[in-house]
Amino acid sequence: MAGIMDSVDKRTQLVGQNRLELLLFRLGGRQLYGINVFKVKEVLQCPRLTSLPKLNPMVRGVAHIRGGTLPIIDLGKATGGRALEDLSTAFVIITEYNSRVQGFLVRAVERIVNLNWSDVHAPPRGAGREHYLTAVTRVDDEMVEIIDVEKVLAEVLAGERTVPQQAETEEVQTLAATTSRKVLVVDDSSVARKQVTRCLETLGIDVIALNDGRQALDWLKAEADAGVQVGDSLLMLISDIEMPEMDGYTLTAEVRSDPRMKDLHVMLHTSLSGVFNQAMVRKVGADAFLAKFNPDDLAERVIQRLQATDT
Repeated sequence: MAGIMDSVDKRTQLVGQNRLELLLFRLGGRQLYGINVFKVKEVLQCPRLTSLPKLNPMVRGVAHIRGGTLPIIDLGKATGGRALEDLSTAFVIITEYNSRVQGFLVRAVERIVNLNWSDVHAPPRGAGREHYLTAVTRVDDEMVEIIDVEKVLAEVLAGERTVPQQAETEEVQTLAATTSRKVLVVDDSSVARKQVTRCLETLGIDVIALNDGRQALDWLKAEADAGVQVGDSLLMLISDIEMPEMDGYTLTAEVRSDPRMKDLHVMLHTSLSGVFNQAMVRKVGADAFLAKFNPDDLAERVIQRLQATDT
């Protein structure tokens, strides 16, 4: 237990400093990619893969690792490139997204780097694989592309529900109809923004959707400067954690430090999983944490806010 808590303390030191750690890797060519270390459970040489009938073509097979069976996704092929041919020298990055564990097949894994989110930017227009990117940065004068993994998983593991079962209940429709308050949704993944927006709009909630924490903070400050009481006009802020320019932790800390918006209800909604999240949520002052993406869980949290503000 002491070892776990030491690790928690070490990771939480980055919270509020707008920093992240990236594991750098390469796919089929020379381009360098990055993935947040928080999402990585393990990196290992590609194990023996077993093919199963009716697997998505992007899944090269399943691997039996630590007593479990995991799908191994060819990340290069899934993002529009070529399938990796030589698996004997390939690596698998075991990750946890949205409470689901899977492996990403890559050609090479390099090192971990510590960066500031302010040095991570939205993809430039016309970037070669922009459709699958959430952000770009530079490390040692080399461009690093950060893939929209949530988009990849949504395509490879398609068929998940985005409409909550609670949407058609009379109570929810009545609650939504009696409030004029909107929800501010902040996420750099276009897929995640659409999922959350669809879920909330099905409940009858109006949504303002923005791409990153910096954009959201600027919007909130502009509203406050105009005399709007954002804690009253917004039902809640639902923010991702990993975002270019400004992460969700720093956004929350900035909101809490501004007396004009300190009462805004903030929920961090993220694919990051693990033992660190609750400690981080407490440190930055968020009201709640919710792992992505279950439409019923999200709807339940929003309904609870509707009920709380209706009293």
